Amino acid sequence: MNFGRTVFAQLLAEIPHKELQKGVARYNGDRYLKKFSCWDQYLTMAFAQLPYRESLRDIESCLYSMRGKLYHMGIRGSVARSTLAEANENRDWRILADFAQALIAMARPLHATDPLAVDPGQSLYALDATTIDLCLWFILLRKILIRL
Repeated sequence: MNFGRTVFAQLLAEIPHKELQKGVARYNGDRYLKKFSCWDQYLTMAFAQLPYRESLRDIESCLYSMRGKLYHMGIRGSVARSTLAEANENRDWRILADFAQALIAMARPLHATDPLAVDPGQSLYALDATTIDLCLWFILLRKILIRL
């Protein structure tokens, strides 16, 4: 039996919780809440990215299958689909946008000496990873067909 922390919890240990709390305080993100905080929402959505969950139903079923380990991953309690939908709909998007900017600011100095790094003055673009997955799937299918 494993008595250590999960990989997800180890990844979260590197994320500055206080940076998210600054955005929550600035935009009153946890106002009128009883259980599902902005931090819980972030953890849920971050966890959903790892196994490529695509819908709220998908996220809910994945979290339900891991319900014995949720506490050890930092997620307090089970997350219902309706709760997650309300949080995604009603919470201010600027909380997570400010948090993303803080994470980018932390990452820039780490990659400043990287030979493939982009100039800080240049524009950076985010790509939707679903197109990359689809392209990789087509490349794999092509390689299989060539071998046949």
